[in-house]
Amino acid sequence: MKIAVFPGSFDPITSGHVDIVARALPLFDKLIIGIGVNSQKSTLFDLEQRMQWLSEVFKGQENVEIASFENLTAHFCRKVGARYLLRGLRNASDFDYEKTISQLNSIVGDNLDTVFLISRPQFSHISSTIVREIIKGGGDASPFIPSALHIPVQTYVERNGFQ
Repeated sequence: MKIAVFPGSFDPITSGHVDIVARALPLFDKLIIGIGVNSQKSTLFDLEQRMQWLSEVFKGQENVEIASFENLTAHFCRKVGARYLLRGLRNASDFDYEKTISQLNSIVGDNLDTVFLISRPQFSHISSTIVREIIKGGGDASPFIPSALHIPVQTYVERNGFQ
């Protein structure tokens, strides 16, 4: 069975993430979207909320699983039996960074292979970091996030006083 892990903070998930998953699904028997938990990194949305949103976005996709993990991504891959990492590349800077991480993961993860998918042009400018800034600034993030999150993100933002 070909199992891949798509790791990230998904804070929040973007339309670009959804596109990468949709394009990767035919390549693998199972795709685990792994939310990395890093106590040193501050997030806008809590883990429970991000897990709930990912579950909603990928509801009905039987070969997609949502999980969270701490520590090294390569160790998480070993734990879930994944031999592949999935990463999206938006630009040359992403490639340089991801290439290095890929090489390290290959060593730490006993030949763990990374599969790169290049972002489609309409998503190459979208990042979770930029979406968070739009949300924190009171802007409309709906063009950059899956439609299933439009109302929930706005409600969450209002409830938690980000505007």
